[in-house]
Amino acid sequence: MPELSLQLYTLRDALAADFDGALATVAAMGFSRVEPFRLVDFADELRSGLPGHGLSAPTTHVSLRAGDQEETFALASELGIETVIDPYVDPARWQAEADIAQIAGELNAAAGLAANYGLRVGYHNHHFELESRIDGRHALEVFADHLAPEVVLEVDTYWAYAGGADVPALLQSLGDRVVALHVKDGDGSLEAKRQVAVGSGTVPIWEILSAAPDALRVIELDDTEGDMLQAVRDSREFMLAGRP
Repeated sequence: MPELSLQLYTLRDALAADFDGALATVAAMGFSRVEPFRLVDFADELRSGLPGHGLSAPTTHVSLRAGDQEETFALASELGIETVIDPYVDPARWQAEADIAQIAGELNAAAGLAANYGLRVGYHNHHFELESRIDGRHALEVFADHLAPEVVLEVDTYWAYAGGADVPALLQSLGDRVVALHVKDGDGSLEAKRQVAVGSGTVPIWEILSAAPDALRVIELDDTEGDMLQAVRDSREFMLAGRP
């Protein structure tokens, strides 16, 4: 099992209250990797907090169509990040292949700039890139066809599942381009509050992980009705225990 990471958006409320204290809690849980969001906004906190708590950030979420790409990539390189992942593109742009090709072109261009900083660029899906189909294929698969070889994917396995995909088959279709997975669980609905600790919902976790055995596993909950910290702890314990 590859080492686990945690998307820090999961603990956004705790970070807002006490950023350094939240990172200390993450480290105390046993995590050594995290995935920051709003990288530039939290630059100072990350500069001190990551090394201060023995944490590294191999990936981060940053919109690559907003803000200064040069500033983002320079900061990511400074922090030791390897992959800058665009987390969201308007659902309306995923309905036609011409629009999808344009999105890919934007990321391909960003990847060229990122390479100057020793970084690579990736994309993270939601449900709508799977709900949309182009000639019988998921829009995300069509998107992958238009990406430059160096652009990678972080597949959010829950949202892919909620979007109607056979997630193990999707991962096999996308192949080595998938370098990271968001691993989360729930009832398969679009209601974020229905998400639960990994292993407690309806998502076929082990079948999904088996389909991308080398991808970085990033635990995330967008929301939950229960205690968020306990859900993170339970998710980590479930995944570290391994398939029964």
